[in-house]
Amino acid sequence: MPKDSLNFRNLPRPSVLSRRTLIRGAGVSLCLPMLDAMKPAFASDSDGTHAKRFVGVSLALGLHNPNLVPETDGKNYKPSKYLEGLDDLRNDFTVVSGTSHPGVSGGHSAEGSIFSACPNARGSASRNTISLDQLMAKQLGDETRFPSLVLNTRSQTSPSYTQNGSMIPAENNAMRLFTTLFVDDTPAERERQAELIRRGRSIMDVVGEEAKRLQRKVGTGDRDKLDDWFTSVRELEQRMVANEAWTHRPKPQVDMEKPESIPRDTVGVAGIFLDIIRMAMMTDSTRFVTLHVPGDYHGLSHHGMDAGTIQRLASVEQGMIEQWARFLRTLKSNGLLDETMVLMTSNLGNASSHDTKNMPVLFAGGGFRHGQHLAFDQQNNYPLPNLFVNALQRLGIEHDSFATSTGTMTGLE
Repeated sequence: MPKDSLNFRNLPRPSVLSRRTLIRGAGVSLCLPMLDAMKPAFASDSDGTHAKRFVGVSLALGLHNPNLVPETDGKNYKPSKYLEGLDDLRNDFTVVSGTSHPGVSGGHSAEGSIFSACPNARGSASRNTISLDQLMAKQLGDETRFPSLVLNTRSQTSPSYTQNGSMIPAENNAMRLFTTLFVDDTPAERERQAELIRRGRSIMDVVGEEAKRLQRKVGTGDRDKLDDWFTSVRELEQRMVANEAWTHRPKPQVDMEKPESIPRDTVGVAGIFLDIIRMAMMTDSTRFVTLHVPGDYHGLSHHGMDAGTIQRLASVEQGMIEQWARFLRTLKSNGLLDETMVLMTSNLGNASSHDTKNMPVLFAGGGFRHGQHLAFDQQNNYPLPNLFVNALQRLGIEHDSFATSTGTMTGLE
């Protein structure tokens, strides 16, 4: 492309860029984020410092609160229906009720805020903010082969977002994930990966002049977006440089067979992903993981308080709780639970009515004093982002706030 090809002086105002606009240089092309200038002019808005790991499991369809939340609070709470089989883990996790993300609503559309806690007001200027796992990975992820793992049992959507609010596509194939983590590449493949990293490292230098020219042609809002986008590309390049050395190191050998077939049911698939996550933790391949579970039982979640439907729903949700508990037990038996914070939650407190209040929260490990039910106000919810501040500080990341937090979580010592 000639250097003058992005000349907007001859275009009528307001100019509209194609969503396929690229900036190029020396044979390299870089896609751009969605900018205002790419929209039609009248488009509508539609002290345990040893804890160094975090695993966030998010359920798209929530958990039926009457079966999850104990009727009593404190240390002597009576286990709920879903927690009756977790007596051996009682002192390893905390049940939290009466919490939600301030300013987050919209039912299923609130999925993007599960780990970012970003208020999801709609509008052309709204965008997400960095998620908890990615903030952790940004600060501490350079010590492992993979700074973070972003996973989904079905699709590539995820609640993991970069500093500039871009969603990180999830890995949704358990067999491919296993191969990526534990199967060594051929020498030729290693060299190919290293060459891609070397080429990608300088992409912003290659397209630098074209990028500057484009920034002069768009409005203030778009310039800010482009600046954020280019910053994120730079950050990615820096991570690629750090990862180049890993391409020549052998991957860890594990005592787990590569999955050859994947179950069709949500619970079974989640179990396989959790097994692989456990091996990733044990081999220190990564320390920060999110696993999103969309679920194939949407109809059951809209139970309308029908007893039979709730019973069938409970069978699925009990299975998810048991998979989560099995994951905790394996971490504990391998001496990793005190070092690993494991959070299970959802954007929906009541999936039947798409209510985002009273989010289900089970928080385990990480060296915290557990064995309790922290019961906050079900009508005037306590900010769940406070828990995220606890998690950051436990990692040694000295943040006093995260998103809409008001401090650390009361009662989580």
